[in-house]
Order: sequence, then C-alpha cells, then structure tokens
Amino acid sequence: MKILISDGLAQKGIDLLSSVSEFEVEFRPGLSAAELKSAVSDTEALVIRSGTKVTADVIASASRLRVIGRAGIGLDNVDIAAASKRGIVVMNTPDGNVITTAEHTVAMLMALSRNIHQATTSMKAGQWEKKKFLGQEVYHKTLGIIGVGRIGRIVAERAAGLRMHVIAYDPHLEPETIQKLGVVAVDLKELYQRSDYISVHTPLTRDTKGLLNHEAFAKMKEGVMIINCARGGIVNEQ
Repeated sequence: MKILISDGLAQKGIDLLSSVSEFEVEFRPGLSAAELKSAVSDTEALVIRSGTKVTADVIASASRLRVIGRAGIGLDNVDIAAASKRGIVVMNTPDGNVITTAEHTVAMLMALSRNIHQATTSMKAGQWEKKKFLGQEVYHKTLGIIGVGRIGRIVAERAAGLRMHVIAYDPHLEPETIQKLGVVAVDLKELYQRSDYISVHTPLTRDTKGLLNHEAFAKMKEGVMIINCARGGIVNEQ
C-alpha cells in the first residue's frame, strides 16, 4: 500500500508506518493544491493534519485512494461527502490530543485573567506596570462551555478544580447528561448572559461557523473573556 503523508507528523509516527513492510511511505509536507492532486494519483492512503485541504478535486484525482487518516480531531478540511461517494473511508483520532487541548484551554484562561502576554511584553520593554496588569481571580467566576464533547468535559473538570462555576450548552446532549458531569446545563442565550469566560469546543460546521458573532457578543457580559481552542471560523472576528 502506498501511503502519502502530506502534513507535518512526528517522526515516531512516520517510523511506525515505515516499519510495516507492506507499506510504501512518502513524506511530502507543504504541497500546493496542484502538487497534491498529482501526488495522490497513485496513492492508496492519505495521512493529513489540518494543513492539507482534501477537496472534491483532490479526491477526483485519487483514483486508487482507499482511506484518508486525519492525525487529529477536526475534519473540516476534508470533503467527506465527496469521499463517501467514492467509498473512501475517512477517519480521525478523536482521543489523540484531548488532554493537551483541554490543558491549553486552561492555560489560555489563566493567561487572559492575569494579562500574562501584555505584562511580559511590558517587562521586556523595561517597564514594571504591576498595577496595570493585576488581572483577576478565576475563583467563583462563571465559565460557559460551548460543546461538551471529549475536550469540553475535561475543561469542565479542570475548571471545577479551580472552584469555578461551570455552565454548558450542547445541542446534541440532553440536559440530564450534562448535569451528570457536575455541570449546569443552560441554553445558549443564558450562557452568553451569565458567563465571565466562554470556552468553545465544537467542530466547525455549517451550524457553528460564525456562531460567536455581533448578535452573540451583544448578549454577553461587558468584559467577558473568550477562549477558542477549537476552530477559528467559529468566531466572527469582524
């Protein structure tokens, strides 16, 4: 089987695939769209991360492609419908980086609360503006989590350990299921109104693209802090 790895991948992963005698592994990150279409023409398996865009055109050029493996969670860079029409299996690794992402979310929350980036920049400029960057405690603040999947649940656990009040919204889960996690289930409007912090943990879909927009921001508290360790397109930055 010929395998094309078109995004950066840990050497350990490349070595693991290369150790299988039946696999012919080609590592070519950073391909242009035209180069990718040419490269997949005789490829049976494609391994990607978030950089490679597997469009319908790319899939149409891959006459021998049998499987697309995403080293990560999100699949918004793969035309799943086009792949399904061709009988190509699309798979991801949903548990691969859940703890890493959840911990990164908490790190971002703390950095925002304590103005870490701004204070570091100020100090490197030779200033000591202690009072300006005092920040705030997260203790007893309300964290609103949008999306209570694998990552959202871990974030909720970590936030509870910080003695934060955790509320959450997930249209795919019954409120009772969310409550069993020790989290208060609310609708999206209430989450916007009550949260001191909002953390986003949903895939990028037609329903979530631009979810946090002007209308949503208007419903939020003044000074709310938003952490998006999911997909950039979920927040309308305009």
